Amino acid sequence: MAAGIKDYWDLTKPRVVALIVFTAFVGMFLAIPGLPSAAQLLTGVVAFVGIWLSAAAAAAINQLLDARIDAQMARTSWRPLVVGKVTPRQVLVFAGILTAVSMLLLVVWVNVITAVLTFASLIGYAVIYTVYLKRATSQNIVIGGLAGATPPLLGWAAITGMTGPDDWLHASLLVAIIFIWTPPHFWALAIFRRADYAKAEVPMLPVTHGVVHTRKQIFIYTVLLVIVSTLPAVVGMSGLFYLGGAIVLNSVFLWYAWKMLNPPDEQFNMKTFGYSILYLMALFAFLLVDHWLLPWQ
Repeated sequence: MAAGIKDYWDLTKPRVVALIVFTAFVGMFLAIPGLPSAAQLLTGVVAFVGIWLSAAAAAAINQLLDARIDAQMARTSWRPLVVGKVTPRQVLVFAGILTAVSMLLLVVWVNVITAVLTFASLIGYAVIYTVYLKRATSQNIVIGGLAGATPPLLGWAAITGMTGPDDWLHASLLVAIIFIWTPPHFWALAIFRRADYAKAEVPMLPVTHGVVHTRKQIFIYTVLLVIVSTLPAVVGMSGLFYLGGAIVLNSVFLWYAWKMLNPPDEQFNMKTFGYSILYLMALFAFLLVDHWLLPWQ
């Protein structure tokens, strides 16, 4: 069976990657005081493509290395490699091409530090998390979540080269938000899919420590997220518009996390998972709009 464009597209986990590159996009514009110049826009576009290609390559490598696990899980059993629409060799070549083009764009037309950080993120997710952490510890998503939290840093680095006095602090706050957001986001899904993870022998927290413990951890991390997500306003990186939006979004997330301690039904896990995606997109959108409003607040 010949592989089609859609099969290769599915290898890139487009919905996951879309959220990743959106946070990178926000990181780029937050690094620019006011509105971007034409040169900054061009750099941003090239960086956006480079980061997207790298994230897509990481997703493809993840599917290559996780094919056995994916075949045992209902959520992933349809993936093109699992059902034989593409071969492992095709996936490897595809991921290699994406990585090469990504690095070429970032090194030549953006800057070296963005290329290095982007490649490190790719290795962190596609190799360290997928090959080792995912199979080794119930804290896999916590430790491995750092690789998935770096896109705002990559976007910021693309614009500034991380040479400004506050670049590392401000970009790191964005990374911290995603890092703390990842466990409650993913564990809600893991609770719902715990039977699949147990079948595939993946030591996700609900499998190793039980659902009750995982629900408590979701609540704890959500409380931490509330604190961390207010830090941009505390350090003067954002203003009242963002703070107001964050308070609303955090209040709803806290409600979901509280209800998760004793959910009304099994489907509530997926409702929490769905809200967590909306939460992150909206939070970063508030950051961006606030940034453009800041001089007038």
